[in-house]
Amino acid sequence: MSLQDGGCSYASSANLATITGSMRRRLEDQEFTLRVYPGSLAEGTIYCPVSARKNTTAAEAIECLIERLHLDRTKCYVLAEVKEFGGEEWILNPGDCPVQRMMLWPRTALENRSGLGSGEDYRFLLREKNLDGSIHYGGSLQMWLRVTEERRRMVERGFLPQPAGNDPPSDLCALPELTERALLESLRARFRQEKIYTYVGSILIVINPFQFLPIYNPKYVKLYDNHTLGKLEPHIYAVADVAYHAMLQRRKNQCIVISGESGSGKTQSTNFLIHHLTALSQKGFASGVEQIILGAGPVLE
Repeated sequence: MSLQDGGCSYASSANLATITGSMRRRLEDQEFTLRVYPGSLAEGTIYCPVSARKNTTAAEAIECLIERLHLDRTKCYVLAEVKEFGGEEWILNPGDCPVQRMMLWPRTALENRSGLGSGEDYRFLLREKNLDGSIHYGGSLQMWLRVTEERRRMVERGFLPQPAGNDPPSDLCALPELTERALLESLRARFRQEKIYTYVGSILIVINPFQFLPIYNPKYVKLYDNHTLGKLEPHIYAVADVAYHAMLQRRKNQCIVISGESGSGKTQSTNFLIHHLTALSQKGFASGVEQIILGAGPVLE
């Protein structure tokens, strides 16, 4: 009896060790997205998302940045970590792991990484190293961030396009090879860049990010007002805008079909559609449209 008890105890310990090892491997294999801001090293690029694991080194991340941004390989680059707006930059050694450093950031910094000049302005910067070992900054950090913010606004308004590079297309119909693997890889790559919307012609594919993205404010309502589908980045506001103006111009009813599995975000997408249609109706194109749209809420629920 005691031998059996001992055997059971040994088996439980072995199982626990196996489970612990499996969890550790999953954590090490998990992919994270590093936002690296290249500044003047790559004109027109706000930040470059880099997929990395827990054990990915700074040297490996820099190599990926050089390839994606087509940087001059004859120069030396370093990765710097900034923990507050205008704060001191910490230069990472080639063997340091950026993901491990990012995991030490406060939770609020990870959730609000898109904010520039915020109280917790944690970010990674790509810097050029001079021949004497010093770092080439090209101006103060405050000035550099201000230029970055102005560039971001111009990109959002469509005045300054991002370089094509190897980025997946916003419309999957533009893929050179239409296979299931190519489609999924393109959607995955866009999702890692926090681009949850992708076109397939006039169809909009939405991937639920399960987090709030600051792309539904009045600025975006105005941005997508009366624009041709596909001219700007894919967005659910663009679909609502096309349907609304087609209704006014053709004087015919329009239909938007929302389909997806449970938990895919259909209800939230419907709310965004209603929000945009309501905002457009307040401009005075048609009378009574706002009340009709708002009245559809209880029926949808």
